[in-house]
Amino acid sequence: MSFWAVTFLEYWKRKMATLAHHWDCMDFHEEEERPRPEFAAMAPTMEQNPVTGVKEPYFPEKTRLSRMFTGSMVIIMMLCVVMIFLVTVVMCRGIISVIMFHTGSPVLRTIANISSSIVNLGLILLMGQVYTALAEQLTKWEMHRTQTQYDNAFIFKVFIFQFVNFYSSPFYVAFFKGRFVGYPTNYGTLFGMRNEDCGPGGCLIELAEQLFIIMVGKQLINNIQEFIIPKLKAWRQKKTLSKVLGDKSSHENRRWEEDYKLVECEGLFEEYLEMVLQFGFITIFVAAFPLAPLFALLNNWVEIRLDAHKFVCEYRRPVAERAQNIGVWFIILEALSHLSVIANAFLIAFTSDFLPRLLYQYKFNNDLNDYVNFTLAYAPLNYTEYPLCRYKAFRDNNGNYTLFYWELLAVRLGFIIAFEHVVFFVLRAIDWIVPDVPESLELKIKRERYLAKQALAENQEALLVSRSRGVASDHSLLQCVHSQRV
Repeated sequence: MSFWAVTFLEYWKRKMATLAHHWDCMDFHEEEERPRPEFAAMAPTMEQNPVTGVKEPYFPEKTRLSRMFTGSMVIIMMLCVVMIFLVTVVMCRGIISVIMFHTGSPVLRTIANISSSIVNLGLILLMGQVYTALAEQLTKWEMHRTQTQYDNAFIFKVFIFQFVNFYSSPFYVAFFKGRFVGYPTNYGTLFGMRNEDCGPGGCLIELAEQLFIIMVGKQLINNIQEFIIPKLKAWRQKKTLSKVLGDKSSHENRRWEEDYKLVECEGLFEEYLEMVLQFGFITIFVAAFPLAPLFALLNNWVEIRLDAHKFVCEYRRPVAERAQNIGVWFIILEALSHLSVIANAFLIAFTSDFLPRLLYQYKFNNDLNDYVNFTLAYAPLNYTEYPLCRYKAFRDNNGNYTLFYWELLAVRLGFIIAFEHVVFFVLRAIDWIVPDVPESLELKIKRERYLAKQALAENQEALLVSRSRGVASDHSLLQCVHSQRV
């Protein structure tokens, strides 16, 4: 999946270059953009643009930076709120698990995990809507000059929040749950409650359940929203227009009048955000949930048709804007693809049983005989009245780590270093082998530049010839006038 992610991004670079050339946007730079209308209306002064030399609205850079710093403090506060919600969900799950434990049914524990994941998904979607509105207001307040600067700042704010919002719970289950449990007579606690431990099947299966509920649940809710919300907006707009127009709406409408009654297009931000978050799910946690790419493919088939219907039938035609590439979205995709290598290395090394089984096979038994018994430690003798109370850990009878634990830790760290170096080396090789611009397009660009230079040279030559002829004709005219005078 890491190789696929980098290969996908490399070929997307080639696609971007082809599209930019086709739409004549390869040499489009931000300096050519006009100031945003909102910026022009609210800017306090007018100053000369050092690039274009034209006077235009100006906002002091120092004031903008102070506003951006204030906005970053608000972002940190909102991220803390997300973490508080996560701790609350964890504690609620712990309380429910304790209640369910007394019933003695293992099915009820699974129900507790699934119900907490559903509650977590609801909180994630609610906080996402609240924060997107807050980020929009903060970005407007920061007074960015161009639409590109505004979009990049807004996208960065929303993605940072949505990253923590959507991925904090899977990261907790993958890398923190069951790590600080302690052992009998010395359990770790959080606010007076024992820390959560993984089920008998390990944390990997719980992570798969969590990812399935969050990823697939989000996809279902988004698709339902994309189908219903445009229709509700269109119905409300038609109702409002019919009230305003009254009897005039009964006559035969022209094409542009019918188009005006459609819902105004709100841009592609939500579409990009949905795809980028999905890209994170299918790359970062693929070791725990290998079916994620399949669900992403099924979702994209449905998404394409829903978006086609929405943009063709429900929305007005959007106003075209020039852009050289997809901007900060590509940087985010590259960051996710690199993060996925590190996350999957830690998942395989610390969360799965792959390395403990491998080390056991190497040291003790190649057929894994007695492996489960080997992974269970004995509780201290004075802990309980039962003579054989056992728990999953590599500890001795006094609760100290065994030699096998330290050997396994060294193997895990060595595996992470080797895995990352090998994968990153192959990724760099793919990046080097696949050129960012297709060879056919590069030849076409070189040909166009050559023709442009040739045309410029011919024009200069023609201009010089016309000037020399003009000078010669002026000289003969002067001679003619002089002879007439003589």
